Amino acid sequence: MSTPHVPRHFASDNYAGAHPEVLEALGAANVGHAPAYGDDPHTAHLQDVVRAHFGSAAVAYPVFNGTGANVVALQAMLPRWGAVICSASAHVNTDENAAPERVGGLKLLTAPTPDGRLTPELVARQAHGFGDVHRAQPGVVSLTQSTELGTVYRPEDVRALVDQAHALGMRVHVDGARLSNAAARLGLPLRAFTTDVGVDVVSLGGTKNGLLFGEAVVVLDPAAVDGVGYLRKSGMQLASKMRFVSAQLVALYEGDLWLRSAAHANAMADRLRAGVDALGLDVTLPTEANAVFVRLPADVAAALRRRWRFYDWDPTDGTVRLMCAFDTTTQDVDDLLSALGDALAAR
Repeated sequence: MSTPHVPRHFASDNYAGAHPEVLEALGAANVGHAPAYGDDPHTAHLQDVVRAHFGSAAVAYPVFNGTGANVVALQAMLPRWGAVICSASAHVNTDENAAPERVGGLKLLTAPTPDGRLTPELVARQAHGFGDVHRAQPGVVSLTQSTELGTVYRPEDVRALVDQAHALGMRVHVDGARLSNAAARLGLPLRAFTTDVGVDVVSLGGTKNGLLFGEAVVVLDPAAVDGVGYLRKSGMQLASKMRFVSAQLVALYEGDLWLRSAAHANAMADRLRAGVDALGLDVTLPTEANAVFVRLPADVAAALRRRWRFYDWDPTDGTVRLMCAFDTTTQDVDDLLSALGDALAAR
């Protein structure tokens, strides 16, 4: 009996399954009984793994998903009257169904970022009104690494934002759903653009890089947060069988699986970008992580959609996002490029 073809799509790295090494770790964790709610050996070991990456003060709070990680982290960093400065394209603003506002009770103050990256000048547009009772008080700058537009902050970029925020009495949060992709692109350890440049809290990604489910709130400066544990519970992000979240995170971050997987996804995006360039198409953003943003004629996009899923990014100009994952193969990329070339030639 032949094995049916299983497609790999280019819509999101969330489409990918779980990495075999992560599934193996889950199986190993599924032995006997273990204390619930994080009082288990896997969660204890995760603390050692996280400290090895982020420094001796780091503390990890495993959660179910990225939205939960962001909401819990930002709630813990802000008073009830606080506000978050973020990019207009930030995931917390565009893709979390107002969870920061509905669940977290937070105000988001957005700044336009043509390439997805905040700058001190852009932050300054919203970092004002301190002491004004009529305005939500800016308390956190939240940046995404790598950004929703596939770009990467260098350590000096993050340092400039941290210095500005701290000088104004604000804290800095990093949405690190694709933090590993940024590290792979920069060729730097995770702490080089987080702990070492003064970031206070990181939402550490897992799902987009090979986990079945799970992320973590990683507190780098304990003084930056209050009540993370309570907020995680009241926000419905405390897993009773936490060992199964922690074991996955350990499998990803204890060795180099996080880096291998992210570097492969980036490399597949580079291959895809080179092929798109060779076809003479208009790429709208730099390819610095695992996404390629390209303008496609409507009929060409329709032809590709007969086989693959991908996201319309800007329907007004035909820009689509093509995302690679840890399990994207060179054959997947070459098949897409071949079909793209055929569709262009048939016009």
